[in-house]
Amino acid sequence: MAALKPTQYQGEVVWLGLVTTEGQLTSTPVEEIDFTFDGPVGELHGGRTRPSCSRVTDQHPKGTEIANVRQLTILSAEELAETAFAMGVPEIDPSWVGATIVLRGLPDLTHIPPSARLQNETGLTFVVDMENRPCVLPGRVIEEHYPEKGKRYKPAAQGRRGVTAWVERPGRLVVGETLRLHIPDQRAWELMDEVR
Repeated sequence: MAALKPTQYQGEVVWLGLVTTEGQLTSTPVEEIDFTFDGPVGELHGGRTRPSCSRVTDQHPKGTEIANVRQLTILSAEELAETAFAMGVPEIDPSWVGATIVLRGLPDLTHIPPSARLQNETGLTFVVDMENRPCVLPGRVIEEHYPEKGKRYKPAAQGRRGVTAWVERPGRLVVGETLRLHIPDQRAWELMDEVR
């Protein structure tokens, strides 16, 4: 019996980008990206391992080498627009928030379950790690474009920052393609509300 269930939900790839400058969060728009097991080719966040960060200090001391399940960031065009509206700005350019992939048409993208897959027609497959929690760094970039608004980013992006993911099956992704959602065929853990 299959452990992953294909759904009818899919998102159109409307934007692709790569973070290529050391010390920068911003990404550079591109029309296509080749993905290997190490992540997006040319992306600074790639690699099979990474040093642990503040997100996992309850599990590992900061700087510990761990598997890189944050090779790329996938965002929703609709959620980006909602965040911009909540901030009172006309738009948020995906490059300002370090996006790798922006999808249009996949409902509630930020909350798709961990271990869900996003797959294109050629078989390129991403495994969702989890929700990408907003931080202050994109706000600093947004501040350059909308003075006095950057501090609004972190609260406005809560529940709308997309997901992080890693490459399960390599391939190429091109703007205009679609990624279909496959979800784990299991119910939610019954004690989730208790431990949150």
